[in-house]
Amino acid sequence: MHPETLVRDHTVYACVMGSRAFGLATDGSDTDRRGVFLAPTPLFWRFDKPPTHVEGPMEEQFSWELERFCELALRANPNILECLHSPLVEHADGTGRELLALREAFLSRLAYETFTRYALGQRKKLEADIRLHGAPRWKHAMHLLRLLTSARDLLRTGHLRIDVGDLREPLLQVKRGEVPWPEVESRMTRLAGEAEEALRTSPLPAEPDRRRVEDFLVRVRRASALQPDPDDEGVQGVVGSGGVGQG
Repeated sequence: MHPETLVRDHTVYACVMGSRAFGLATDGSDTDRRGVFLAPTPLFWRFDKPPTHVEGPMEEQFSWELERFCELALRANPNILECLHSPLVEHADGTGRELLALREAFLSRLAYETFTRYALGQRKKLEADIRLHGAPRWKHAMHLLRLLTSARDLLRTGHLRIDVGDLREPLLQVKRGEVPWPEVESRMTRLAGEAEEALRTSPLPAEPDRRRVEDFLVRVRRASALQPDPDDEGVQGVVGSGGVGQG
């Protein structure tokens, strides 16, 4: 089965991410689409496994196989958690709605480490830009401030908010280069400190509810296994071509 067929015929959840989901879109903003597909269980019985992710078929589109998506979400991957909380859902079938109902099961205090680590890496890149070019990439600086704000608020409240709301204009000012770098840097440091402080009294559990997520995944896999082969010819084609997966 061709990877794009998995996305086209077996997507359980699809949303828009990026600036449009964050409430930061401008006239020139792209539409970043993210999704989750459920590879039919019989495909896992072959030597060549289904891909863990697929890029395309549309521009700016990226999808994960359900199990890989859940693994990353349980590790508090920032991009994956935000995908689950997008306010711009384009598609959700029964399985997708169950996945959305599990959103809270993925949240834990592990988010502090993953969000902070990601933010630190981005900040180092911005500082390297300043050394090399005399200025940071302001769009990246804006998104780093947004991420740090999101992490702080998640740790404070136990809820992940995607849309920046009334922070839109202050963040767009950063994107336009209207805020001096020392002030941007000061904001980053302050937000990082507030996130660390919020961690101490966070309502989030120490670990995600892995058992609940795994029960969901096993049930979905079992239900898929009991369905007729999605395409006997297509499954045979997988064996013949050896081209489904990237393992």
